[in-house]
Parts: sequence; structure tokens; C-alpha cells
Amino acid sequence: MTTEDQAGWQSQGRAKLAYDPVAAQDKWQAYWLRHDVFRPLDDGSRERRYVLDMFPYPSGDLHMGHAEAFVMGDVLARYWRLKGYDVLHPIGWDSFGLPAENAAIQHDSHPADWTYANIETQARSFRRYGLSFDWSRRLHTSDPEYYRWTQWLFLQFYKRGLAYRKASYVNWCPSCQTVLANEQVVQGECERCHSTVTKRRLTQWYFRITDYAQRLLDDMAALKGQWPDRVLAMQRNWIGRSEGAVVRFAVPGRPEPIEVFTTRPDTLYGATFMVVAPDAELAAELVADECRADFEAYLEQTKRATEIERQSADRPKTGVYLGRQAVNPLTGRPIPIWTADYVLSDYGTGAIMAVPAHDQRDLDFARAYGLPIAMVVDTGEPDPAVTGVATTGDGVYVNSEAIDGLTDKAAGVAAVNAKLERDGTGRSTVVYRLRDWLLSRQRFWGCPIPIIHCPVHGETPVPEDQLPVRLPDLRGAALAPKGVSPLASAADWTETVCPVCGGPARRDADTMDTFVDSSWYYFRYCSPADETAPFDPAEVAKWMPVHQYVGGVEHAILHLLYSRFFTKVLSDMGLINFTEPFARLLNQGQVVNQGKAMSKSLGNGVDLGQQIDLYGVDAIRTTVVFAGPPEDDIDWADVSPAASAKFLQRAWRLAQDVASPVGADPAAGDEALRRTAHRSLGEIADLLDSRRFNVVVARLMELANAARKAIDSGPGPADPAVREAVEFLAVGLSLVAPYLAEEMWEALGHAPSVAEAAWPAVDPALRAAQRSVLIVQVQGKVRAKLDVAADITEAEAEALALAEPRVQRALEGRPVAKVIVRVPKMVSIVPA
Repeated sequence: MTTEDQAGWQSQGRAKLAYDPVAAQDKWQAYWLRHDVFRPLDDGSRERRYVLDMFPYPSGDLHMGHAEAFVMGDVLARYWRLKGYDVLHPIGWDSFGLPAENAAIQHDSHPADWTYANIETQARSFRRYGLSFDWSRRLHTSDPEYYRWTQWLFLQFYKRGLAYRKASYVNWCPSCQTVLANEQVVQGECERCHSTVTKRRLTQWYFRITDYAQRLLDDMAALKGQWPDRVLAMQRNWIGRSEGAVVRFAVPGRPEPIEVFTTRPDTLYGATFMVVAPDAELAAELVADECRADFEAYLEQTKRATEIERQSADRPKTGVYLGRQAVNPLTGRPIPIWTADYVLSDYGTGAIMAVPAHDQRDLDFARAYGLPIAMVVDTGEPDPAVTGVATTGDGVYVNSEAIDGLTDKAAGVAAVNAKLERDGTGRSTVVYRLRDWLLSRQRFWGCPIPIIHCPVHGETPVPEDQLPVRLPDLRGAALAPKGVSPLASAADWTETVCPVCGGPARRDADTMDTFVDSSWYYFRYCSPADETAPFDPAEVAKWMPVHQYVGGVEHAILHLLYSRFFTKVLSDMGLINFTEPFARLLNQGQVVNQGKAMSKSLGNGVDLGQQIDLYGVDAIRTTVVFAGPPEDDIDWADVSPAASAKFLQRAWRLAQDVASPVGADPAAGDEALRRTAHRSLGEIADLLDSRRFNVVVARLMELANAARKAIDSGPGPADPAVREAVEFLAVGLSLVAPYLAEEMWEALGHAPSVAEAAWPAVDPALRAAQRSVLIVQVQGKVRAKLDVAADITEAEAEALALAEPRVQRALEGRPVAKVIVRVPKMVSIVPA
């Protein structure tokens, strides 16, 4: 929005508006609430549609990002309701999380105080924004009635072996004082506070999502064309399927061989050393006593580096010899075992075979420590041992015994794999980049993990009839980060009895990652008051999968992948009969200002509440939808809510000007306007189905202009076609400007609500493009008469005429000197 726009609008003043947006907002909010307009019938009388927006976190009042994110789903929900579907469009809050806990520490209060106050603030703003939510299904993930079932689901995963606890090095945020899942580490930093993430060895809870890696990949086929390609690509890359082989390297003095995964078993003849990640348990086990001091010092050094730093190609390679050797299973020669931080513990077994001639990082390490370099693929490039540049392309196998002379990579891989399997030293396999989901969090404001630790019976599930395990009343300083969960210091809460033996035991003091809460909430909306189960399978079968899910692309890997995992597990449990939660996904863009993300530090923030106060809800909604395709970012500096408000004012005046009675037969009205109206409405329906919402607004503007022209300089306000066009306009505007549309509908003489009206039927004959007879002349003589669309362009008419066989015969091969076009009636061709 330009400065001139804002100044002009402020000078105009609300008193000069043709309608009062504030009065309309108050009036219709009350009506919708009183009459429960947006609550689905849920009686089976209509085909069902489920529209869902990713539920918000209650961090404060709504902002400009919410304005875009939630209006897109609302457009579709309102449209489907008008089309006669029974629409479920619920709202709730993802209300556990760290910001509430930090606010409680700062204000010496309980996290619930901040959380529920913000929820009420957002709820008022959502109502004001005219969103067609079914408020009767509202939920909050921090309610015990909800997290009881989060705990129940955890226990079902535990029973199936999908929830387990292990000790390992984990991502640790020193600022948030909690563990992070791999997906929550972005460029080596905590996704929330941007502190540098370190490693810490802890015993933590995990979900075994890796058991579903291949299904998560395979089932993307059903989502192609329904989900954005980039989201599917991001998930596919994150899962990271790799085909290769597991190779067993014998280690003298060790009873079991070391297993190493490689995607290039065909280069095994060139493996001249092995590298183990410093933070892998294998390294600590292998290191010889005389090397242990150096190893432990190096391990501490490694812990201080981020994974991004460790994997940087430009970083000097460092490492420590572990004093042990392995045996290359193909050559039979011993190779030294080193530890180096460029190998990560969570890839494969945490150990790699190093082929320095054909891997740059291995080559850099070999040159740094004087290790042998053996070229086994001759690509025609200079020897890497001389140049320091690894050759990674295909070529002729050399120094590789049985596969020497081969040039086909697939044949080389197959031959080596076959030999490994014959010798019992390896096997073909598939591995995934995806790691199990680390869900333990050392914070208070989250769902408690329903496990009791007994000295005798170990991990013991809390009996289901004792759920929920409620959070104790901790507040203020008691919540401050201490490196362990605040719950650990709440003795009255942690000290309990073992459900098996009745002896003294302790509750698990960690809470769950909040992504667990959001991985199943869409099921709960189908039966939110159910006290016997997380959801009623019969109700889920009626409504799901979600027909349209709307949310930001930033959730592509975390929330969306976890939700797909949960859905597959629930399907395996027999609770649902489908395996994908969201049939169709729409990613909305961001709202920026002057080309940059809005922030206090930049001083470019735009306050949604102030914008609504200035222009009205309808103008803001219309501006957001009209700004561009839903998936594109909106730069608020480039849009004009003042212009949207003026357009809506003109639309409102149209409804006041209509002079024909309700029910007047439009067939008796102006045919040209009727054609425009039906063509516009038909195109709008097509555009809605393809989610091109911005073009919908453009078509509504064109329809409004046509109706105004008909009133002012055409058949006049009493023409029934004018009423039809303006009624079409009111129904269409109800999707983006619901308050104004209600006022228009009422002014047109209809009982409320336009939200409960029917989408008008489009007459195919009127929608069809008008036709015309195009006369084609050559040297003044008529040579052809062509049936063409009335809106054909000059270029199209010329091309069509010149391609006509009768015209070509009349030209007799002569070049064309001149073409005169008068669309849609005539084309005159003058040959040279």
C-alpha cells in the first residue's frame, strides 16, 4: 500500500462510505453466531467436504501472515457450502510450547495464563475476520481432555514397538535448554531461537518413523498433482533413499565385523582406509588404549562443532588414528581405522569406507595424513593423487580384478555385490537418510510422557484408566531451564508407585515434542467431545481424508511428514481405512513489506488490527486474495486496500440501485449482460476449482463494471438481467468480502444469509462464447466464410484466413502484400 493510498483513504473518512464496515461486521458476526450458520448438518443429507487450515500457535494476536493463511481456506469452505456440500471447517489451537513457558518464567506465572489469554484474543480476531469456522468443535492441545489421548496414542505406539528409549548423542540447544529433532536444526541452528546447536549424550524417547520410510515414499504417488511438487520433493530428499551395499570389514581381535554402507560398492577395491564418526559408539569401542587420550580430546573438540561445520567441504580435514585396522574384503589387505568429524554418527553405522581417489572429502583427508590413494575408475582425467582433485565420474574400471575393463557402472555394482554375497562379506541393501523421530523435550509446557520407571520392572506404561497424566502446578522460577526437565524437580509429581509391583518408582520427567500433538488433531475434530477414544472411527470415515489442507511450506518436512506417519500407523492399527491424511494441499505464501520479512528490528511491520480499523475486514480480505496466486508472497507495499475498499463501495451501490423485484425473470432481461454474467460465473467456478483465487476477484470486478454500465448507459436498473448480475456478484463476493455480501444480499430483498444461499446455476448456452461469421476476401472477392468466436483477435483471424485452403488456391502461390482485418467480421487479403 502506498503512502498516497493511506493518506487518501484517511482524508476520505469512514463517514463518507456507502456502508459502515464496523456496523456490518458487528451485525453479521452476531447473526452467524446466533444461527450457527457454519456448523455442518452432519446428517448425511449432503456430500461432505472437510476444509482445514493448519491450526495456529497462540503467540499473541493475529498478524498479516494469519490474514493470508486463513482467508484461502475460508474462500474454499464458503464456496463448497454454496455448492451444496456439508462443509466441516473447524478451528483449534496448537497450545503447548516453549514461548508460553518463557513468558511464565518472565512474569512469574503459569504457562496456561499466557496461553489461554492469547487464545481468547486470537478467537475474537478470527471472528472479526469473518472466517466461517465451526466453533462447536474448537480444541486446544494443552487441555487435559486432549492430551489424555495424545498419551493414549503414545502408549499404542509403545505397544507396537514404535516408541522406544535409547542413549545417544542428540542435538542440544543451549539457549532453550532442550533437545531438538534433526528436523528442528536449520543450518546448524535452533529453528526457534537461532542459537548454535551442540551435541549432548542423553537417554531419550524416539518414534520409529524409519519403519515407514519406504511407505512414506511410495504413497507420494497418490499425492502427485494434489500436493505442491516442491513439498513432495522436500520430503523425498529428507527421507533420502539410497541403494547400495552393506560391506563387512573384519577387524582383528574383534569378534564381529564392522558393517559399512556404501552407494558405490564397485569402488571397494580403492578403499584404502576407514573413518568412524567420533561421536559414534563404535569409535569409543575400537580405540586402542595408547590412542584413547588423543581420541577423547578430539571427541570434545567435535562436540563443539555444528553438523554444518563438520560437513563443510572447505573446512580443513582433521582426525585421529584409532590404533586399529580392518581388512578390505575384496583385496584382503589391512586398512587403518581413523576417526574424523566429517563423518556423522547418524548416517548408516557411523563408519565409512574411504575411497580417496573418487571422493573429494576422503581425498582431502588422505592427503592431510599421508594415506594411500588408489585409482580404480579411469575417467580419462589426471590421477587424483597428483592433482588433489577426486574423479567422481564414470569410466573404465582398473585395479579392480574381476571387473577390470568394464565401463558400465550398473554392471560393476552388480558384479561386486554378487561377489560380496557369495563370500558372505556383504549384501545389497537400501538405506534412508531419515532418522527416527526424537520426541523427548526437557521442558514443562508439553504433554507428559506416560511411562513410569521402576527399579524392578523398568519402563512401565501408565495404565490407560489413569490417563491423563496431568501436569503439576509449576510456575515462574520453577520453570527456568536447568538442563533437565522442570518436572524432574517436582518430587510430589515424579515420585509414584509402579503399576506392576506397587513399589516406589518415578514418572518420566520429559514432555513430548509439540509436533506429536499436531500429528493427529485433524482426527479429533471429527468427534471432539468423545470421552471414550481419541476419535470415533465412524465419524472419521464420514469426513476424512481432509479434502483441502492449507498451510505454509515451512511445514513440509516436520508437521506434514509426521502427520503422514501417524496416519499410516493408525491405519495399521485398524482405526482408519486410509493411509494419507490430506487429499489436497495448498501452500500459501508470506506477507512481506518492501521486499523483506516483517520484523520489529527492520521497522517494517504492518499491524493487521490497524489495517482492519482503517479499511474494514472485507477490504483487507479482498486485497490479500487479489494480490496474486495463493502460493506467492504478498508485498504489502505493492498492494492497495484503499482501492479494494473503493471497489467494494461500488459493489454495494449496485445492490442499492437494482430496481426490479425479487424473482423477476432474468430471461426477459438484456441478453448481452446475461451472457457476461453467466460467462463470468462459469469462469469463477473453474478458477475456484483450480485455486486461482486472485483471478476470481478480477472476474468479480469485471462483472461489477458490466452491471454498472448496464445501469448507467444500458437497459437500466429495472432490467431483470441487472438483478441477476448483481445477485451473482453478491454470491461471488461472499467468498472474499462476506460482510459486504450479506449487506448486498439483504438490500436485494433476500432473507439472510448469503452464506446459506445456493451457488447460481450457469446456463451453458449463455456461457458459450458468442459466434460470428468471418468473411474472407482475396482481391475483393469472397473466398470463404468462417465460423469464429466473437472475441477472436486480429492475429488469430489473420492466421485462420491465410490457412484456409480456398484462400490458398485463390492466391495461387503469390506472396501477400497486405492484410486488412476487421474482427470479427472481415479479413481482406491483397496479393503482391
